[in-house]
Amino acid sequence: MNVLLEHPYIQKLLTLDLPRTDYVIAGSGPLFARGWIDDPGDIDVVARGAAWDIAQQLGETSQAPHSSVLQIELFDGAVEILNGWFPEVWSVDTLIDEADIIEGIRFVRLSVVATTKKRLQRERDLEHLRVMEKHGYQF
Repeated sequence: MNVLLEHPYIQKLLTLDLPRTDYVIAGSGPLFARGWIDDPGDIDVVARGAAWDIAQQLGETSQAPHSSVLQIELFDGAVEILNGWFPEVWSVDTLIDEADIIEGIRFVRLSVVATTKKRLQRERDLEHLRVMEKHGYQF
């Protein structure tokens, strides 16, 4: 098993048995999946359909901090499931259907990661943009 599948947050996510065609990992997850960072901090999961329906049965729904979407925090915030990801920019279907698949798990494309991190401009985001550039990502 590789480092990605061994990570406790990924293992927690997989225990939920969400249909893999109905969710995608966003945030820093795609950088972690590629081995570009050591720790994703948490796992941001964008869900639709059956995956969102299951998530709603598992925890309380609340307003996400940086957008108009809803979120459900599980495992003390280690896994956050959201019903959108900056919906003014992307639809959930686009994020999921155009995802990169790594070890059988969908991750948003690097262009989504870059756009999100440029938008948020937190110190961690700026560091991740530098990491992406170091690995040859062209902005």
